[in-house]
Amino acid sequence: MGFYEFSSPYDWSRIAEYKRTAASAPGGMVDLSVGSPVDSVPLSVRGALTAASDDPNAYGYPATAGTADLREAIADWFRDRRGVDLGAINAGVVPTVGSKEAVALMASLLRLGPGDVVVQPRVSYPTYEIGTQLAGATVLKVDDVSDVESWRSVPNVKAVWVNSPCNPTGETLSREWLYEIVAAARQIGAVVLSDECYAMLDWRAGQGGVAPCALDPQVCEGSADGVLVLYSLSKQSNMAGYRTAFIAGDYALVARMTAYRKQIGQIIPGPVQAAMAEGLRDGDAVREQKARYERRLSALVGALRAYGYDAAMPQGALYVWVKARSGDCWQDMADLARLGIVPSPGEFYGAPEYLRFSATATDGAIADACRRLGA
Repeated sequence: MGFYEFSSPYDWSRIAEYKRTAASAPGGMVDLSVGSPVDSVPLSVRGALTAASDDPNAYGYPATAGTADLREAIADWFRDRRGVDLGAINAGVVPTVGSKEAVALMASLLRLGPGDVVVQPRVSYPTYEIGTQLAGATVLKVDDVSDVESWRSVPNVKAVWVNSPCNPTGETLSREWLYEIVAAARQIGAVVLSDECYAMLDWRAGQGGVAPCALDPQVCEGSADGVLVLYSLSKQSNMAGYRTAFIAGDYALVARMTAYRKQIGQIIPGPVQAAMAEGLRDGDAVREQKARYERRLSALVGALRAYGYDAAMPQGALYVWVKARSGDCWQDMADLARLGIVPSPGEFYGAPEYLRFSATATDGAIADACRRLGA
């Protein structure tokens, strides 16, 4: 495994000038750009971290594959929150140091390289493309991954990225569409890589508040073969700084990845593993956080509409994705900066005519942004 060169417009230093302008606006800057949590880590998680701070798994080397308690918590979470019995579908699990490194290393850990093709949505989280480039493989961007005819006949497709709910658009795929993607990928021997980091943040009425899973037996036909799911506690439990995420799915692929991860030291610290297990178990804290995000998103949507954007509540995730009023994200960035508001430019995600507004800001900051947009 070696790293190849990569290129990407995803560079937060590019918005520094807009932040400087926003900081000089009356009342200062309201930063709605980076999706970094601002709310407190649940007390239960902090308690678990403290209790484990001098365990053998703290002063000794922790297990790459995760403690028995963490693995049990992950299995229980899948069963109770996603309706998936990992044992029944022969799925393995391995914790990762946050989801970003899992995404960035995925193509390399799958041993993809020159000549191999990785499919991804055209508008998407930039690290999918960067990770494919690092492995030396070829990126194939399609408008809609669920349109399987756009990639099924392309030679050498070895992996297909799915992101539902999607960052940045909020689009959330149904079980039926996920089934079609998994079936088509299996027909050509490709692995489905399903990034479900916002799975507990589904805002669609009548959906139960949880997005469908690629490991759902109705999607994968009772077998995890050729399917890998990623999940993170960064948003559901405000644990971005803890770097807590995991990969679950195809037992053989997870076992091989675990062996690599052991050798390169990609291991979650022992006390953090204990905190992660508690975060997965504390459903009340997740529901409380979800309610906060729903209120903030609803307020943002109303204010953006009042300002002139064609904004709507996303199907899922934490962002309001809107077409730039000027038709160019950078012009709108400049206009909004003068109000003291800084969103993310759509160019970062492959759509320079759009903007992304994050709900990962305090209630006070969201209220301030709404006031300015409605003024």
